[in-house]
Amino acid sequence: MDLENYTRANPIIAAVRDVADLEQALKATVRAVFLLTGDINNVADCVRSARSAGKGIYLHLDLLEGLGKDKAAVRFLAEEARPDGIITTRSNLIQAAKKEGLYTIQRIFILDSLSIETGIANVKATLPDAVECLPGILPRVFGELVKKLPLPIIAGGLIKYPEEICEVLRTGVKAVSVSNKKLWNFFRGEEEFWEFCRINKKQEAGYTGPQEK
Repeated sequence: MDLENYTRANPIIAAVRDVADLEQALKATVRAVFLLTGDINNVADCVRSARSAGKGIYLHLDLLEGLGKDKAAVRFLAEEARPDGIITTRSNLIQAAKKEGLYTIQRIFILDSLSIETGIANVKATLPDAVECLPGILPRVFGELVKKLPLPIIAGGLIKYPEEICEVLRTGVKAVSVSNKKLWNFFRGEEEFWEFCRINKKQEAGYTGPQEK
């Protein structure tokens, strides 16, 4: 399935930074995994484990060790590891992955107003299947990106509380990627999830910040 199908079932994506944590992600309620680690020796096993668990798995090429950052590396992964897709900041790798039939996610970083405009321009030129924007705790900025980019947008980075997930998803973002393992099981059903978000909706008056769950 494409990432949209996985995130339609569960808008939370497990961002796995250590291969040792992959098993926990595969047992969680998340439907998709962003693998932000790994190397040429274990990546195929990671993909097979995810497939056996019925999860989608997307490899961050920039963080994968033992492979070059070029078309040959993308072809090798497509043929030998066969992930659902890839994540990268590099436009040339997005194009190479598209040719190999992989789902493509371009990662951009929001640092200031210029980086927003540069990121939008790069995405429009590359046309990946989806965009992951970091950090994920900027609801106002994500609301602007949703209006300017006709692509699924994923928020990632620095999300710590369930309330922050709710807030950013209200902007129209399709999913959030989180490395906080406590949040990998937060979504247990659409009705229950949005009821939590409704009850805990942040109010301008009297709001003192998210509470630890």
